[in-house]
Amino acid sequence: MAETKYIFVTGGVVSSLGKGIISSSIGKLLQARGYNITIQKFDPYINIDPGTLNPYEHGECYVTVDGMETDLDLGHYERFTGIKTTKANSMTTGRIYKSVIDKERRGDYLGKTIQVVPHITDEIKRNIKLLGQKYHYDFVITEIGGTIGDIESAPFLEAIRQMKWELGKRAINLHLTYVPYLKAAGELKTKPTQHSVKELQSVGIQPDVLVLRTEKHLDDDIRKKVAAFCNVDFDCVVQSEDLPSIYDVPINMLNQGLDEAILRKCGEQIGDKPALGPWREFLDRQRKATKEVHIGLVGKYDLQDAYKSIREGLLQAGVYNDHKTIITFINSEELTEQNVEEKLKGQDGVVICPGFGQRGIEGKIIAAHYTRTHNIPTFGICLGMQMMVIEFARNVLGYKDANSREIDEKTPHNVIDIMEEQKNITNMGGTMRLGAYECVLRQGSHTFNIYKQEHIQERHRHRYEFNNSYEKEFEKNGMMCVGRNPESELIEIVEIPGLKWYIGTQFHPEYQSTVLHPHPLFLDFVKASIENQKKK
Repeated sequence: MAETKYIFVTGGVVSSLGKGIISSSIGKLLQARGYNITIQKFDPYINIDPGTLNPYEHGECYVTVDGMETDLDLGHYERFTGIKTTKANSMTTGRIYKSVIDKERRGDYLGKTIQVVPHITDEIKRNIKLLGQKYHYDFVITEIGGTIGDIESAPFLEAIRQMKWELGKRAINLHLTYVPYLKAAGELKTKPTQHSVKELQSVGIQPDVLVLRTEKHLDDDIRKKVAAFCNVDFDCVVQSEDLPSIYDVPINMLNQGLDEAILRKCGEQIGDKPALGPWREFLDRQRKATKEVHIGLVGKYDLQDAYKSIREGLLQAGVYNDHKTIITFINSEELTEQNVEEKLKGQDGVVICPGFGQRGIEGKIIAAHYTRTHNIPTFGICLGMQMMVIEFARNVLGYKDANSREIDEKTPHNVIDIMEEQKNITNMGGTMRLGAYECVLRQGSHTFNIYKQEHIQERHRHRYEFNNSYEKEFEKNGMMCVGRNPESELIEIVEIPGLKWYIGTQFHPEYQSTVLHPHPLFLDFVKASIENQKKK
């Protein structure tokens, strides 16, 4: 394939229909046909990135290998396709405008009046084309955040309109809409979809493919009606029904010929239907996994999307251990010494979640103390690892006032301290230790035996660290510092080898767990939790 082709995924009627899952599924199917693909997300909000957004606003903040804080949909892209995303795969209105304003300040526009068209739209188009031109992908799938009709989306839609006009068959639009079911009338209603397409047509974009999100099966008559009213070929109208798992979606799309419809619209040869063997094997194992393993998530954000990658990592690890992972959220703000036993009752393993700020901190420390003293498999991630360290310092080393500088700047026992290079930074956005860093594992440690290699690379998102001046004291008392960065000597992993499974990582392993390659730490943690269940 000579020239890059572009697929634009837009959404209508309501938000949260699953554009990210559809984009990921398209990528998976095209990959299975031998195409080199990538997926990018354009978010219409004015923030530079979601790094400073509250997870209640936007779900988890996903981190790319090169340290870009991005939307959680990039996690779906990586989990489905195995691609490694970078800052080029994520763009916001804020970054687009900042780039244009920076150019204007430098005088790049030679005194011209800066306008949304052409300057903002040209910058959007430049960022869409960048991946195809630089890395020569066969397909670049671009998901546009938000819903058709949003004021914020207008410049992105204009950029798409221009690109479809300029590139002809090399650019297509897939529009995802919602077909609601009115229970009182007993009818499925296509009018919202018709209005959504009309809105799209009003800005000069004719959708090439429609994906209809639905809770009820749509018969051919409804699809024909939608095709006729929306000027879309009948074989280009597919439905996305509710399924047992998001990982069923690529197979559902394959069975309906979505990939074939896209290739036809792009003027590509169809070829043989991909087998998707390993993917089907995963789904088969998922369906057959009836035994349950119960994992408690101790965190402060009572929102599924806030810990999306951790949840998916645990679910994937459960499947590969032939178990169904049942995840229970445990609010760390509500944990006390008096109720911790009751709150953690029935959990085979516990994850102490990452996060920022003081809220819910003491509850995480109480959870770490309970799981350590009751020998329950425990996995601390980032802030979770730091809470395991503070708990150990307070209750084993005897420093009752031990804390993190993030929580108490005046603590005399700062077992967690701010990194040296972070001390003079006042700007919050994108200033942490972000992205992939090397880590060397101590041979013979539990963690080394899990990874089965000495040198690893994992993604970070933090500003505070283990204070190395306490290392010898921790090790003398049983908490081992078994992973460190070879350049900075920062401690990346702690573990207590005398327990069933008690490991904390300063990095975020969940960012590297995919459907076909689950993360070894998650696999081993879930395995240990299953063994713990058997012994109870």
